[in-house]
Amino acid sequence: MVIERDNTIRTAKVANRELTDHEVKRMETLHSERIESYLDSGAGSCWLRQQDIAHVVRDSLFHFDDERYEIIAWCVMPNHVHVVFRPFEGQVLSEILHSWKSFAAKKANQLLGRSGEFWQAEYYDHLIRDEEDFRHAVSYVLENPEKAGLKGWPWVGLGR
Repeated sequence: MVIERDNTIRTAKVANRELTDHEVKRMETLHSERIESYLDSGAGSCWLRQQDIAHVVRDSLFHFDDERYEIIAWCVMPNHVHVVFRPFEGQVLSEILHSWKSFAAKKANQLLGRSGEFWQAEYYDHLIRDEEDFRHAVSYVLENPEKAGLKGWPWVGLGR
């Protein structure tokens, strides 16, 4: 994946041109696949595998559902979370994510008897541009546990 990305950039530079829309989309896909492969391998702390912690995270996602945003699909994986949602008018993505992460981190740390950072500071977001992209995102979220080998994983679903 890294090689394909580097070759794409090099080819555009040699031709003295910008990346095409197709090339940009392919590079975004490669980046996303690389991150997801790493996460699905079970890397890092997997506190979300614990039922009580996964429940806290799920509850944090749905706390302001239908008030600040509409959750379409969600999945709490052992070491990361996926959510397809539509923010309501006037709501800011970073504030929504901060709300989820802050609430869940405090409760999870209490349950784990620990303190300190719970989540990575960064997040990966993707603006859904059309119906095909929407269907792909929802399918990806709903199928992620199965693809990661988590048979019968309970922490996945559609909205409420």
